[in-house]
Amino acid sequence: MAVERLMSLTNTALKSNFVKLNRPYKLNFCMTYLCQSRCITCGIWQIKPKGELSLDEIKSFAAKNPYFKWIELTGGEPFLRSDIVEIASAFKENSKELYILTMPTNSLCDQGLVERKIRSILALGIPRVAITVSLDGYRELHDRIRGIQGNYDKAIAMFKRLKELKKEFSNLYFVFGYTLSKFNKGEFQKTFDAVKAEIPDLRYNDFHINLAQISSNYYGNANDDIKVNNKEVVEELESILKKREFELGVIPIIETAFTRKLVEYAKTGKAPMKSRSMEASLFMDSFGNIYPSIMWDRKIGNIKDADYDLLKLWNNDIAKEIREEIRQGKEPSQWTSCEAYQTLTGNVLSLLV
Repeated sequence: MAVERLMSLTNTALKSNFVKLNRPYKLNFCMTYLCQSRCITCGIWQIKPKGELSLDEIKSFAAKNPYFKWIELTGGEPFLRSDIVEIASAFKENSKELYILTMPTNSLCDQGLVERKIRSILALGIPRVAITVSLDGYRELHDRIRGIQGNYDKAIAMFKRLKELKKEFSNLYFVFGYTLSKFNKGEFQKTFDAVKAEIPDLRYNDFHINLAQISSNYYGNANDDIKVNNKEVVEELESILKKREFELGVIPIIETAFTRKLVEYAKTGKAPMKSRSMEASLFMDSFGNIYPSIMWDRKIGNIKDADYDLLKLWNNDIAKEIREEIRQGKEPSQWTSCEAYQTLTGNVLSLLV
């Protein structure tokens, strides 16, 4: 079954190299804006969400849109939703060709409870479940950026729990998520060395690197000064890339290609490739609003107004206008994994060079 789902995802991604897709295969879904962090790079934690989609509404959405092969459940902190297992199950039961489910965590929830929930999600039989443990620096730096004392130690403890779970579940994939910003530029190697002292078998491949970016419809930080000067991070990114080991597997190959293009983005400040937003993927917030991506504040509509049928919005006039703007290169410049992964697989040669 895992091989069949991988082939289905691969075939769809390859198909997108040559023809226009009539529906997305990747969903980026912010399940909740609730968050215990107090990050200085992100404003999500300042949102006081009311009226977020209920479990029944999410089940209706999953049932009426049973074609996703890659789903990213994000937040806020995803594990603050007590029904996260039921949400994952709803998508798994309806999207029969679902291959990858990804989720980040800030490691601040009760870790015993989180481990039990992850275990239940892994037991659903989704071929790949990928967990990103947020870590933006060594102990003092991470706790300052995240605004929570003791967060570093909890992130290390969560990673260790995942290492133990991996012994039991081969479908688990996990990494640290490191966001480069002006607050931690030049500090990656010190961070790596600190973490390796805690986790001796740590590899550079165990880190996913992002550049801090701004977004009004997701991060809520459009007025914040968090970016680093391009020249300041190029050398650091190139050093990290050189230290990554070659590794087989869909996610590792895409991850390496993503990092290579991240260097290009850091050099130019421009997206290295035209995105596949509104063709391969979309972003849905916790209230059911549909956007092209987490970086583009162009609301297409709300699934509640479409009786939870995404394709009614997918083909409306606003969606058509946005696709034309993407063709004209008017999409906001960005390079985040939420959108970049499907861009890379939709330009298959980029995985090789």
